[in-house]
Amino acid sequence: MIAAGIVALSVLPGGAVASADPQQFLDVGRESVPRAECGPGSLPETGLQGDVPAEDRDSGRSRDGYRCNATLVGQYAGHGGGITSTTFDHCSYTASFFPGNLLPGDGGVHVVDASDPANPVLSTVLTEPAMLGGTWETLKVNKERKLLAGTAVPVGLGAAYFSVYDISDCAHPKLLNPGPGTDLTMPLPFTSHEGGFSPDGNTYWASGVAPGFLSAIDISDPSNPHIVWQGLTGIEEHGFGISPDGNRLYLSALAGITVLDVSAVQRRDPHPHVPHIGRAFWTDGQLTQHSIPVTYDGKPYIFTADEAGSGGVKLIDVSDEENLEIVERIKLEINLPENMEENFRSAQGGSVFAYDSHYCAADRPTDPTALACGWISSGIRVFDVEDPHDIREIAYYNPPARTGENLQLTNSPHALASIIGIPALSFLSLGRAVIEDGQNLANSIGPRSLQVAFGDLSSDWCFSPPEWHGSQLWTTCSDNGFMVIQLDNDVYTPPPNQNSTVGS
Repeated sequence: MIAAGIVALSVLPGGAVASADPQQFLDVGRESVPRAECGPGSLPETGLQGDVPAEDRDSGRSRDGYRCNATLVGQYAGHGGGITSTTFDHCSYTASFFPGNLLPGDGGVHVVDASDPANPVLSTVLTEPAMLGGTWETLKVNKERKLLAGTAVPVGLGAAYFSVYDISDCAHPKLLNPGPGTDLTMPLPFTSHEGGFSPDGNTYWASGVAPGFLSAIDISDPSNPHIVWQGLTGIEEHGFGISPDGNRLYLSALAGITVLDVSAVQRRDPHPHVPHIGRAFWTDGQLTQHSIPVTYDGKPYIFTADEAGSGGVKLIDVSDEENLEIVERIKLEINLPENMEENFRSAQGGSVFAYDSHYCAADRPTDPTALACGWISSGIRVFDVEDPHDIREIAYYNPPARTGENLQLTNSPHALASIIGIPALSFLSLGRAVIEDGQNLANSIGPRSLQVAFGDLSSDWCFSPPEWHGSQLWTTCSDNGFMVIQLDNDVYTPPPNQNSTVGS
């Protein structure tokens, strides 16, 4: 997620608009995936696929949420779910969102023990500077080495502070770098907004948005993280995905991707060079978020999500790295050009974001059978991708709206961004007493007045990747916090070698 209001124009370092295929650059996807067929126990959407209609927002219907072949098993809402959270084993790591996360007095990354998925409980709180400073989209897990890491990103762009933890005992992470990156007198020279691990867990990559400053942090010895490469990749960068061998980094741009050869960093060459290999840009979607490397029949592809412009998710053939090809698009009905009026009508007042994909997770990297995505106001969407040329939706869970509860959701970027007419600093100056007594305030002035004063929470923002735990999805949304969601009605059977991938 990056700040709204940026008009995307994808350019090469020399200034020319680029695309491997001009026709593809101008193509706008005009088809949505087939709707899920909702079985018993569902509470389906009442309008377009992915929409939370204005009528449902005004009537309060959206406070019941929408579900199709999916049910809530358990939840730890806390004070909200930050931006992108992550999971490992039987634990969830709930991102922090600065500065609201500091108000309730338990600021930092919340470690949630979900060994009983129906009753997740808070285990501990991580309070190193990187965890207190807001982790934005940097909080990631490497399963191979059982590591958790993140950086401090107070408001869109962060620098200097980095923490890496041993999560062998997932409910009780152990800080591994008590000096560099965590000691306030020992900052590391990098910028960040996004971040993630190389597949082998020896490198943590930090991307710094604008300008496109990318850093490789060596964590082969987690107690001594240090920078091994840095470079400017363009005018802007966002998230990324990394090939299984660690040699290719698929870096998101304003509206497209760039393929970087990072093999010299992966090998730890003394003076690594990171050349651009290929690129693809498009007008169909903006603020490209991240990529997920997968293979079908041994051929490499990436799923790539756009977080703005109704671009949805693209499946891109990356086998010819100099000529990337978009082969499929995943969109909901609410994302189609002919439905933009309804899109604007129902989302107005929701602040900054509407109906766009954000982070996704494939159920396995080799011949994936399903893809689950956080689709911001459309909730958690689940797609059958076993046949990459016949993608269809099989389930969704759009959590109940928490309309009027802004004051309780101090760790929710949605609640904070939805404050209308009250500057953020003035809101924060209200202090802890008002936060703790927020429900009394809501009751005294009435829900409709509160909505006008503090913004519209008549839908949730689901930014985090829904991570696969068998036939359950473990994920976090901004207002509803950590949730365990069960896929029902036999719409999904976990493959024998399921190993969820969300990119890096």
